Amino acid sequence: MGEVNLLAKLPKGKRNLNARATAKTDEHVRISREYGQMYFDGPREYGYGGYRYDGRWLPVARDMIAHFGLKPGDRVLDVGCAKGFLVKDLMLACPGLEAFGVDVSRYALMHCEPEVVGRLHLGNATDLPFPDGSFQAVISLNTIHNLEREDCIRALREMERLAPGRGFVQVDSYRTAEQRAVFVDWVLTAKYHDYPAGWVETFAVAGYTGDYYWTIIE
Repeated sequence: MGEVNLLAKLPKGKRNLNARATAKTDEHVRISREYGQMYFDGPREYGYGGYRYDGRWLPVARDMIAHFGLKPGDRVLDVGCAKGFLVKDLMLACPGLEAFGVDVSRYALMHCEPEVVGRLHLGNATDLPFPDGSFQAVISLNTIHNLEREDCIRALREMERLAPGRGFVQVDSYRTAEQRAVFVDWVLTAKYHDYPAGWVETFAVAGYTGDYYWTIIE
């Protein structure tokens, strides 16, 4: 288990931190956590402000394939796959790779990329509907922090069950009190967040032995 940045080649999103801090209300949080049309394709204050495929995940997919040594015929799962952009790019980067996804959002799955129809499953990270050891890698990007801590632990245990020692999670975090203050003003969906040391302790409690990294708003 170790800290590794597998999203280094992902373009940085443009965030208007001041606008979100002044606009965010309890209603924005409630609607965002429904993970429906408003979250993905509604106004920016509810989430993505339009979540569309543009190929940006392809370099990330290549780095993940190299990191895990994936090859055609191997099975990889994206937990929190949304519309399946990474699943699509994993298959583009390695033809023959068996990539699948799971997400709680029926809206996202109903608006997925054509290439991943039939590969995305409606489900929760805390109860993944696959046999033990059935994947060569399990990935979860900016997803499990949307659960309460006990459910984060369950999700991490599920990832470990499906691919022991061959997971990668990226979660919301912060290294300073100033970064934490910016994050709290910005965040809509995360229910559990912590400094890296706190997350590493949570990983240990879960028995998670895969890799990890942090999403830090600056």
